[in-house]
Amino acid sequence: MSTPAASAEMQFFSLLVRSGSLSAAARELQVTTPAISKRLSLLEQHLGVRLLRRTTRRMALTAEGEAYLADARRILAEIDALEQRLLGATEQPAGLLRVNATLGFGRMHIAPLISSFVREHPGVQVQLQLSASPPPMTQDAFDVCVRFGEPPDARVIARLLAPNRRLLCASPGYLARRGIPKTPGDLARHDTIAIRQGDDAYGVWRLRSGKRTETVKVQGTLSSNDGEIAVQWALAGHGIVMRAEWDVARYLRSGRLREVLPHWQTPPADVYAVYPVQLQTAARVRAFVDHLAAQFAKGADAAP
Repeated sequence: MSTPAASAEMQFFSLLVRSGSLSAAARELQVTTPAISKRLSLLEQHLGVRLLRRTTRRMALTAEGEAYLADARRILAEIDALEQRLLGATEQPAGLLRVNATLGFGRMHIAPLISSFVREHPGVQVQLQLSASPPPMTQDAFDVCVRFGEPPDARVIARLLAPNRRLLCASPGYLARRGIPKTPGDLARHDTIAIRQGDDAYGVWRLRSGKRTETVKVQGTLSSNDGEIAVQWALAGHGIVMRAEWDVARYLRSGRLREVLPHWQTPPADVYAVYPVQLQTAARVRAFVDHLAAQFAKGADAAP
């Protein structure tokens, strides 16, 4: 197998694993599922090993498949980085850009910025996926993830896009009915609206004021993995919600929500663009992250 053909098969196998099934890979490559199965069989015959264990509904990597996938991703990343260096900084951004963001924030803020980005860079094709929790960057499923909080993984680059706070807030009607919490401990006696996102411990709120920190076990009858739904429930008077300032600022300004315990801070939730180290020279990634940073630098009100 020649080098160009080898890299093409590495790309094929990486896409197949990322897709999760033969049929999903067939849809992305716009071929039939039998064609995908035949191509995989030919690759396995060429290598002389079984790469995947396949059933009608699922597939799993063999030990040889895991080793081939890891080396394939490393080699493809090195090829991409080499091409980017040779093309130089004047290269026009082009190619597929896979972006991930959280549900509400991605819908309200990232999707419109992608729209303006592709108008400036028509050579880039963007795939946006919204999810309740950010995916592990080690899975090679996305080129750029927009997420809250800097990730601890040193194998990725995290660029700060905007500062952000999570605020506790509730409707005036709810506070009139149940009273205004004076201390974090008071929250345990209130109805709270939980948002099941990321790695945050469900039902546990951590607050800080100066050097004091308090962890409160909260409870409530409503929870969702969509922050926008949780805010709507808070507006309807169902309880206290902890939500990013980006998403509640307009309701606080209008008086439809009131901040609770304003002198206590929640854990940091700054907005970052996160991408693998090996993609830092990719023109499409650099241009997209620069575009996000420039737009967010204009302030929260500039984001749609």
